[in-house]
Order: sequence, then C-alpha cells, then structure tokens
Amino acid sequence: MLHLIFQSPIESAILERIDSGDIVVFLENAVLRTLQNSAISNTLAQQLGRNRLCVLSDDIAVRGIAPDELVQGIEVIDYAGLVELTVNNPVIQSWS
Repeated sequence: MLHLIFQSPIESAILERIDSGDIVVFLENAVLRTLQNSAISNTLAQQLGRNRLCVLSDDIAVRGIAPDELVQGIEVIDYAGLVELTVNNPVIQSWS
C-alpha cells in the first residue's frame, strides 16, 4: 500500500497504521517532520527498517530543506517517481 501523508503534525496513530512493506511519501508541510531533529525522527528511523519512506524533492526545496537534513535513509523523489509509485500501488491511502 502507498501512503501519501500531507498532515502536519503527523499523528502517531497514522504511523501505527502503516504496515510492514508499505511505502510512505511525505508531501507539502509533512516534509517538515522528516527532519533529523523533528519530534518523530526516531520513530521514522525505526520505520525505515520495514518501510520505504520518501519525500517529494519540490516540497523540500520550497521549504529550504537540503536532503542531508532529513532522517538518514529517507529517499528524495521527483514527480516522475511519485507517478511511478501511484501506478505501481493499486491501493493508496491519503492522510490530510
């Protein structure tokens, strides 16, 4: 399943609903929670062992975030990568 998270702050209940093997893309202001010093950075680091976590490159650029400021292991993808994920995952959950 593909999870698109727009919500900021990200509620822990959302992260608890993500199953092992799911893919998560943080979009819009949700990318702010993927910073190394965010309140959920430790939780995200743990989830990287069982999930693919991504942020949209344009969303971090607009907010002045460099890729090396993100929790280590979070992938930066472009719009083509987002389209590919949506095509390859027939079930998509949007959290806004």
